[in-house]
Amino acid sequence: MSDSLRRRLRALPDFPDLLPAFDPSSAPADPVDLFLQWLDHALAAGVPQPHAFSLATSTPDGRVSSRMLILKNVDGGAWQFASTRGSRKGRELAANPHAAMNFYWPALGRQVRVVGAVSLLTAEASALDWEERPGADGRANPDWQLYALHPAEVEFWQASPDRRHIRHRYDL
Repeated sequence: MSDSLRRRLRALPDFPDLLPAFDPSSAPADPVDLFLQWLDHALAAGVPQPHAFSLATSTPDGRVSSRMLILKNVDGGAWQFASTRGSRKGRELAANPHAAMNFYWPALGRQVRVVGAVSLLTAEASALDWEERPGADGRANPDWQLYALHPAEVEFWQASPDRRHIRHRYDL
């Protein structure tokens, strides 16, 4: 079974034949600017849910977990997301306020990885985010928390048909 699965997985295509070009030497000095360019490109290309990302957190003893979330904003150089403080990710962020986000746009062969410290945004900002959610019913959720990930590193990855993938990393 495992040999058959391995062959089936190896036969799957990795990326489309036509991928966007990326020249790191022309990248802007600010990773937020490049992220917004790539996000705009994903939107223009019709990538479904280009604002979705995987968030990885860990317990203080290093047990890692990840889940999919939606980007709320990028403001002041920080990437914002939200969750309930009582959730597993909320508890892990309270105990170990560091995380990694990974955006993946397979149709473009692009990934963006953002790693850094996480802080809590204000109760007012969190309440506003809760109220602005699709289908909001007007009831407050005092456990809802808006977070900001302050990157220590941001890496842009562009797939290449020749398998010489391009990485461009900002160490902040």
